[in-house]
Amino acid sequence: MASWSSDTPCSCDCFVSVPPASAIPAVIFAKNSDRPRDEVQEVVFVPAGTHAPGSRLQCTYIEVEQVSRTHAVILSRPSWLWGAEMGANEHGVCIGNEAVWTKEPVGEGEALLGMDLLRLALERSSSALEALRVITDLLARYGQGGSCREDPTPFCYHNTFLLADRTEAWVLETAGRLWAAQRIQEGARNISNQLSVGTDISAEHADLRTRALAQGWWDGQSTFDFAQVFSLTQQPVRMEAAKARFRAGQQLLQQQQQGGITAEVMMGILRNKESGICMDSGGFRTTASMVSILPRDPTQPCVHFLTATPDPSRSVFKPFIFGAGAAQAPQVLSPTFGARDPVRTQPRFQTQVDRRHTLYLRHQVALGLIESEQDRGQQLRQKQRDLEQEGLEAARRLLAGEQVPPPQELGGLFQAFVERESQVYA
Repeated sequence: MASWSSDTPCSCDCFVSVPPASAIPAVIFAKNSDRPRDEVQEVVFVPAGTHAPGSRLQCTYIEVEQVSRTHAVILSRPSWLWGAEMGANEHGVCIGNEAVWTKEPVGEGEALLGMDLLRLALERSSSALEALRVITDLLARYGQGGSCREDPTPFCYHNTFLLADRTEAWVLETAGRLWAAQRIQEGARNISNQLSVGTDISAEHADLRTRALAQGWWDGQSTFDFAQVFSLTQQPVRMEAAKARFRAGQQLLQQQQQGGITAEVMMGILRNKESGICMDSGGFRTTASMVSILPRDPTQPCVHFLTATPDPSRSVFKPFIFGAGAAQAPQVLSPTFGARDPVRTQPRFQTQVDRRHTLYLRHQVALGLIESEQDRGQQLRQKQRDLEQEGLEAARRLLAGEQVPPPQELGGLFQAFVERESQVYA
């Protein structure tokens, strides 16, 4: 059975702020995706679609039944797989996932990855609660499993999810096909690579407590604490490290005064290296980041900031808004290899291919300058900061009603910022 080893990399951090914790009447979502350091993450726009009855959908490893209609989505995903680490849809639903290990065994069979579940939920839901139901229904039908990294040695885990929409957030934590969820209607919350839903359970799998009782993990009399009952007694080293990151994330959120959390504050948290939230640890690092503003007012657009490049402390968060002009930015789309892709050939991952997209390549050159040439590096960092501030100011004006560009222009905003960042590096 594939599982973890003491030095197996496993990390991510997700954050959400729900009014009155937010500085504006909006839910604010944020995530760092921490992955193998050479893995490339692309940003993919998929328009809404209609599908014929009986259609099948190929996910990373298995096929599932397709639904009649799917929503438009923006995804930040490891470029070798079908699913995504984080993303949003046209209805203002955002989801991020995390790796966890529990007392339920991690199977070695191929099923749906947590990242597949995330994308399927975004394509099929119009609220955070509906997304939760999509994931749990798919879990019951197909299960979760399969290697989560592009490597001949399997790396498998179960998943937790942070789901948010314009009005609320949900933390969904799984153990195999079992799950527990907590509704977040106000305040700030974070998740890391550990179970964190305790006694405050808003919804759960029908067999959750029966399983715990049958396995002797719970006595049936004491208050049921999901995290306590299902967490491993002997935690792997990396999960112990995640506890420190989880506490640090809590503290960084609590340092903000009530009503003080903004998108910029969330970006600062994602860039925090001292806590390990912005990760650069041996073979692992933060490979992409995302922050979203989800206004309570349904007439206002949601604004999603994505980096498409590693290390948020040296990347630019660029705004994306669903609109008539929304389209794929080619500079952040990785090459494709069809049937020759190592994820498609059997046995899987026996060879490697170059998945770097144009912005990733230019960003890597820029990072080299930042590290090796102090003066030029400082100039480059200033240009990055200026470009990001311009995007944040555009979002502020838009949400304040000071400037409302036509839908076509809003939809092309991300493409415009990607092109300008490319020019900075060129």
